[in-house]
Formats: sequence, C-alpha cells, structure tokens
Amino acid sequence: MCYDLDARPPLPPIRGAAGDAGSLELVASDGAHLNAYSARAERAGGPGIVVLPDVRGLHPFYEELALRFAEAGVHATAMDYFARTAGGVARDEDFDFMTHVAQTRLETISLDVAASAAHLRSAAGGGAERVYTVGFCFGGRACSLQATRGHGLAGVISFYGVPVGANRAGLPAPADLATEFACPVLAIYGGADQAIPPEAIDAFDAALDAAGVERRTIVYPGAPHSFFDRRSDEHAEASADAWTQILEFIGTKAG
Repeated sequence: MCYDLDARPPLPPIRGAAGDAGSLELVASDGAHLNAYSARAERAGGPGIVVLPDVRGLHPFYEELALRFAEAGVHATAMDYFARTAGGVARDEDFDFMTHVAQTRLETISLDVAASAAHLRSAAGGGAERVYTVGFCFGGRACSLQATRGHGLAGVISFYGVPVGANRAGLPAPADLATEFACPVLAIYGGADQAIPPEAIDAFDAALDAAGVERRTIVYPGAPHSFFDRRSDEHAEASADAWTQILEFIGTKAG
C-alpha cells in the first residue's frame, strides 16, 4: 500500500506562488475522458511534470503535490487512472481501487499521460518547454515505463516503483525494457522498503547502465515505503533531500 487519504506531500525547499490550479477533464487521443488536477507555476514556459498517483488514484495527496510543484516553478498535472473504468465515483475510503487497478493497461495509461503532457505544453497548462513524469509505487513503475512510450520526455522520476518482476496490473518490468528508454531516470527508494530489496534496485541499475541510459539512483537508509510524507517527522530529512534531488534533476529553481 502506498499513501492513505490523510497523507500530504512535504513542502518543497524553494517556494514561490502557484498560478491557476484546479480540477479539469482531459480527452485522450482515443476519445476517453480522464480526470486530472493541474497547477501552473507563476511563469510560463520552463518545466512541466505529469504526476502518476499510487493505486488509490487521484486523491488529495496528489492534488496538493501538483500545487507544491507549481510553487517550486514546475507546471504540474496529476492524472487519474480510473476514469475509464470507474467514471466519476469519489476516490474516498470506500473506493474499490484494486478492482480498477486490475483493469489498467500500459497502453491506456500511456494515452492518458500523453493527454496530460499535451495539456502541460499548451498555454492553458503553462506552456511547458520540457516535460517529465513522476510516479509513486504503482505509479512509479508506470512512470518509468513512460520513458519507452514516445512522449518526448526530458526525464522520469520514480518513487518506490518496483523495477523487476510481475505486476498486479500486468505492467512490464522497467528493467526488462531498459534498452527502450529514451530519457534519463531518477529512481528514489526507501532503504527499509520490504517490497523492493537491494537486489531489485541493483538489477534495474545494471539494466539501465548496460543500455547506456543516464540514471541516478537514491536510497535513503532506514526510510520505509511512502516515506515522502510531511506527517513522517522522522523522515523529514530524507523528504527534504528528495525534493532537492527532484528539482536538480528537472534543472529548475523557483523564486
């Protein structure tokens, strides 16, 4: 399990003002409608990021995370995987997300990422000049795979995405597709995450290195799965450093 509905993202180390923010509906190239939450940074242009949530879908953690990215000078659009199968049902504690996780497919996730990236590149989304993806847990794996999908991404950022082995939704293992990656990778893990042992991290690193893919791997000793949460005071230092690593990877400074 990744974030519960009370989780909230840590504050970024560099803070400015966000521009317009709010919920919106995007349309993928196959005609499917998807829910999203988008926040523009103060200044047009610069970087943009597509946020891929955990298995619960688009819930308050990710809506606020989009705002935090905007405060740090990065236009952000957080997307929801489940509009195709769940419609407008509230993503609250009663939402049966696992039924819908099982119905997700890499092809349709990628179509929704493409629609989100197109929004970021548009004037309405901030006119982003380069686009990244960031994902968490289930979204971390899906996020990494977007490096293979022809989106023209500048990079992918995975938090606790399992990089090897089988997946509940049948998503391929990123390590198996390393030769198809077309952009740099930032992979972030908690050293105490029981779901992702060191050998899994090493296997992904080795696959990316063999494929000549630029990558940076960061493991925070003692940090658990989902450590990036401002309620977790004991992991505040790791969270603060993770923000620094993200913004350095994106190459932006706000303010």
